[in-house]
Amino acid sequence: MRTTRPNKQISDFLARFKATINLNEKLIVEKKNRYYLLNKNLMTQLQEDFYHAGVYLGKTKRSRFFPSFTLLAMVARGRVNKIVVDRKTGWLFICGRDIFKRGILKTAGSMRKGDHALVVNQYGECLGFGVLLCNLHEERDTQKVVLKNISDIGDFLRRERKRI
Repeated sequence: MRTTRPNKQISDFLARFKATINLNEKLIVEKKNRYYLLNKNLMTQLQEDFYHAGVYLGKTKRSRFFPSFTLLAMVARGRVNKIVVDRKTGWLFICGRDIFKRGILKTAGSMRKGDHALVVNQYGECLGFGVLLCNLHEERDTQKVVLKNISDIGDFLRRERKRI
């Protein structure tokens, strides 16, 4: 375990979304390539052999950062590339599907080809994220896939189903 400045992978990951979020670097702890955000009280109580503490932010694996959905939800509350989708599109997205232009209610941030964007429902709940396949504001075809699903909240359930 070590207290660390936010890992470069975390910073690079958040930069893909042009996210602005303040994480107190002094309260981030790394253990076995997993990152946790603690409060000041937990930081004083922390022991070397902890299993889990505070808010799980994500992990690095082979120099790649995999965020927790808690971190994505924190990021979604701030300024970030974000797509708000209708109910049907939200359901299809958490089932692993890509997003068609017709299912988008509104956007925030840069919507250029290759940009990453969070996907949120109309209640502001983060459903996951993906990468834009075109310049969204220039695309007129509502039947075209505009965002490729990279990760969504249904992934855990799909992985569990494969084990059974």
